[in-house]
Amino acid sequence: MYTASATSQLYIDLENDFGAHNYHPLPVVLKKGEGIWLWDVDDKKYIDFLSGYSAVNQGHCHPAIVAAFLQQAQTLTLTSRAFYSNTLGEYEKYITNYFGYDKVLPMNTGVEAVETGIKLCRKWGYEVKGIAKEQAKTIVCNGNFHGRTSTVISFSSDPTAKNNYGPFAPGFINIPYNDIAALEQALQDKTVAGFLVEPIQGEAGVLVPEEGYLQKAKALCAAANVLFIADEIQTGLCRTGKLLACDHEDVKPDILLLGKALSGGMLPVSAVLANNEIMLTIKPGEHGSTYGGNPLACKTAIAALEVLKKEQLAQNAENMGQILRDGITAIQSKYIKQVRGKGLLNAIVIDNPNKEAAWLLCTELMKNGLLAKPTHGDKIRFAPPLVINEEEIKLSVEIIKKSLSCLAV
Repeated sequence: MYTASATSQLYIDLENDFGAHNYHPLPVVLKKGEGIWLWDVDDKKYIDFLSGYSAVNQGHCHPAIVAAFLQQAQTLTLTSRAFYSNTLGEYEKYITNYFGYDKVLPMNTGVEAVETGIKLCRKWGYEVKGIAKEQAKTIVCNGNFHGRTSTVISFSSDPTAKNNYGPFAPGFINIPYNDIAALEQALQDKTVAGFLVEPIQGEAGVLVPEEGYLQKAKALCAAANVLFIADEIQTGLCRTGKLLACDHEDVKPDILLLGKALSGGMLPVSAVLANNEIMLTIKPGEHGSTYGGNPLACKTAIAALEVLKKEQLAQNAENMGQILRDGITAIQSKYIKQVRGKGLLNAIVIDNPNKEAAWLLCTELMKNGLLAKPTHGDKIRFAPPLVINEEEIKLSVEIIKKSLSCLAV
């Protein structure tokens, strides 16, 4: 049983007393971050193995990103899209060239990008594909996690996300993940406008589809005149060892959704990228956001993307991820049923009759100086910032090895 310090408990009690109880955090209170490291209010140091759910791929408080943020924060932070700014066009040119698309629609949070992608897909479905009014459908996968808005939970298969939040939005077809036959069958419906998919399902426990799945899915969508929409909010921006997870199979999404590390953890920044035939179906006044494309976000996102490229973080993620998986496998723990992942998006599946085993292990990891969080009961994600080096990976593996002993109790 872990007992938080008096200082930590003070902050934990404040959140419990005055905040909504919509999260279940580990009992650690953080005050500082740098690179892969975090410090709590008692000055204990931890390796971050969650990375803000992949929002800090570049590491905590990366100096180049902080500098860009501070410079713009002292100049101009917000105009709203009621006016032009001297930063938005620069950012739009930079990010569209970076990913190879005609246009970008800037938003803030990841789920806003998902909602925007769904709207854009439907608009294209009606105005380009010619689907009858109000009939457009989007194919989605069971086990998905695309956010928690009322529309997005409508096609979630997680009971916790849906219980007592209905009625739910229509217009979605759920199929099994990593099932090409099911996708082919669903695409027989001529009212389908898009297929929304995570190249790797993160929240579900880092489920990596079989090789060729994305390529086959994209080909089927193209043959059916259906848009392939990739939610790369967690898997993108070098996390899996490529700039995008779709790049592992040379698949270019028709609509690309980005967020999280697009700001390096500085503020909410997301983006929807597509070519003109799709993007220009949205006309002035039909979609927007007060903060979307604000000057602070634009300058910060450019800096965040530059860091990914200059520091070759995709290659580092590829190399360090292999060392991490090999190191955990070499522990040969009877409590680890499976090690899986790509790059530095990884997970272990716990083999233990205690339903709280993953939580207990994360608590023990925390005590030993590594922060991770369970997902879906028996799985733990291991996703450190992409700036981690081999020595730090080996230290992390030693902490994991040491902590596993708690499951013997």
